[in-house]
Amino acid sequence: MRTRSFADCIPSAEIIASVRRVVGCRAPRLVRVGARWSALSAKLITGSASLFGAGCAGVQSTLSPAGKQADDLATLFWGLSIGTAVIWVVVVGLALYAAYVATGPLSHGAGRKLIVGGGIVVPGVVLCGLLAYSLSMLPGLLAAAPDGALTVRVTAHQYWWRVTYEAPSGGTFELANEIHLPVGRPVEFQLESTDVIHAFWIPSLGGKVDMIPGRRTRLLLEPTRVGTYRGVCAEYCGTSHALMGLFVVVQPEADFERWLSSQAQPAISAQAGQPTKGANVFLATGCGGCHSVRGTLAKGTIGPDLTHVGGRRSIGAGITEPGVDSFAAFIARTGEIKPSIHMPAFGMLSQDDVLTLAHYLDGLK
Repeated sequence: MRTRSFADCIPSAEIIASVRRVVGCRAPRLVRVGARWSALSAKLITGSASLFGAGCAGVQSTLSPAGKQADDLATLFWGLSIGTAVIWVVVVGLALYAAYVATGPLSHGAGRKLIVGGGIVVPGVVLCGLLAYSLSMLPGLLAAAPDGALTVRVTAHQYWWRVTYEAPSGGTFELANEIHLPVGRPVEFQLESTDVIHAFWIPSLGGKVDMIPGRRTRLLLEPTRVGTYRGVCAEYCGTSHALMGLFVVVQPEADFERWLSSQAQPAISAQAGQPTKGANVFLATGCGGCHSVRGTLAKGTIGPDLTHVGGRRSIGAGITEPGVDSFAAFIARTGEIKPSIHMPAFGMLSQDDVLTLAHYLDGLK
């Protein structure tokens, strides 16, 4: 029994002629249908291009790099896109040639050349080149932090981020859900988790790394552009996973040093007449058992440090901007705003006490 070859699968001249006669009889209708599909395709392509273009920019885009590592990843993305586009064009081009251009059955040799060359050789060469290019990036991504690099420790909790810096005068201090970095200076993030697996990701600055309970992972980034960017947890960690964000502020070295010195200082309230009453309500309601406000009797370590919470860019890990109304809502309706959060709602407090607390927290600059 003769083994069938690839060339035997190509339609004979008689079959092709019959198909062409049938298609010719329905040509006007096919032309109209083709015109409709062409118009629809043009609209889909235009809409997709608009959506794609909109997704290439913003404070949380891998295609708008603001860091050395993010720039490498964006270059890799475009290289992979171009390579896969080349493979698609070759394979689809061969299919179109066989269906619409070839006037008769191909010889065994010609069919084999098209299939082996366009279906095996070209994709194989392109994919091997892309693999080699992507592997060449690994040494830089896995390199140790250079001398003079800033070290920032980030600990993930459900559903917020504990950020620890080394103070200029020695020791450490904490803040929550906000990171400041100096532009042009390498930064090593030491990443930990206290409960479940999280993933630390600042798309505009670099790739993401898992945060695994009981282990410390590391990530080296180097910001190259001043600005404010958004980071997220990229591993599902529970009900409020989508509400676990943080802001990253990249600033000139001098501005960063000033910020670092100010953050290491105890809290300073900006609300005249409110600090004493607000601090008393804060301690009387048990807030100090979970939260710390440096310079006061509140020494809690379970929840976020609130020393300078009024000066941060968000509360609730990126949910809303700070303000008296935002603080009041978060205190009174915690579980509604952020489901499954471990902080209880203080609905038993009077409206006056809630507002007093909100003014106090908003004044901690």
